[in-house]
Amino acid sequence: MIHHKLDMGEESEEPYTLIAIHSSEEAYKVAYLINQYLNTRFKRRRVDIDFSYEGMMITFPIFDFVDELNYSQYYLFANKCRIAEASLQSSGGLFSEIGSEKDHFLLPEFKKVDYFLKIYSDFENVSLQSLVSQINNLKQIVSAYVVETDNIKSKNNLIFD
Repeated sequence: MIHHKLDMGEESEEPYTLIAIHSSEEAYKVAYLINQYLNTRFKRRRVDIDFSYEGMMITFPIFDFVDELNYSQYYLFANKCRIAEASLQSSGGLFSEIGSEKDHFLLPEFKKVDYFLKIYSDFENVSLQSLVSQINNLKQIVSAYVVETDNIKSKNNLIFD
């Protein structure tokens, strides 16, 4: 009997660029600022990026923009989600609630990054140096830089569709 073996090699992955953004502003404000100064039209998706972790649902806001003229697709998303966890303790009273906040990260290897800008482009139409420079010129942005995607361990968290 003849056996056929399919070798898929590495997973076929669309090339993308990832820009890390450090800012203390809220996600909607970062999207607004980028829209205002970079001539984009980011809109928040109806459904956020969500993960189930230890019985809790963790959500990260995501904004997207399709540039049909340059055949590019942009995603702006938060890397950090802060969840308030409540725990009950018996302290002589009826109930005593002690709350603690815990941060969860979409890409845990980049815990200091607040937001990411993910860019899919079929062509080299997007000038990364110019884009990063324009983002860095915004006074509410502390810094922005390109991240090497080969070093990312949790690449599966970057699949949005």
